Amino acid sequence: MICLERYFFFTMLYTLAYSQGKVPNVRLKMLDGSSAKLYDYLKDGPMIIDFWATWCEPCKKQMHHLNKFHQHFKNAGFKVLTVNTDTPKSMGKVKSYIRSKKFKFFVAVDPNGQVKKKLKAELMPTTILVDTDGSVLYRHQGYYPGDEDKILKHITDYLDAAEISYDPYDAEKKKQTAKKQVDIDF
Repeated sequence: MICLERYFFFTMLYTLAYSQGKVPNVRLKMLDGSSAKLYDYLKDGPMIIDFWATWCEPCKKQMHHLNKFHQHFKNAGFKVLTVNTDTPKSMGKVKSYIRSKKFKFFVAVDPNGQVKKKLKAELMPTTILVDTDGSVLYRHQGYYPGDEDKILKHITDYLDAAEISYDPYDAEKKKQTAKKQVDIDF
């Protein structure tokens, strides 16, 4: 009997420790000055929430891939929402950085770290794939080259399981296209 009780106790403890749970429907302050609730962005489809900062080089590298995913899968209802965690003093850098890179995803700002704390984003970048009901499907912290492939696989696995149609994403073709483009500034 004691072994059975221990089994249930440890099973419950394991489930609580490793289950993904749901994200809270927090209020977001958007880069353009407007505000929204997190779940407003989940109405049309799944979403990636990505926490980043202007001082974080791995964040910046990953954001290029996230922007491509946002653009490519938008017709399937998928979107990317990035949450900047810079301090109030460095908030001025955020808008100019986003504008200079021509990113098309949604950008929220969290200068006091309230959203970051509620969504348990401890390292930069923290990337969370969220279902339409707020369920966390995938969580990843940090970024190394190649992590974008894992993120892409989670996106396409979700869309396939939900039977949502989308155009195939050819990562190799995207890389070759990016290498061919050259910006010349006279």
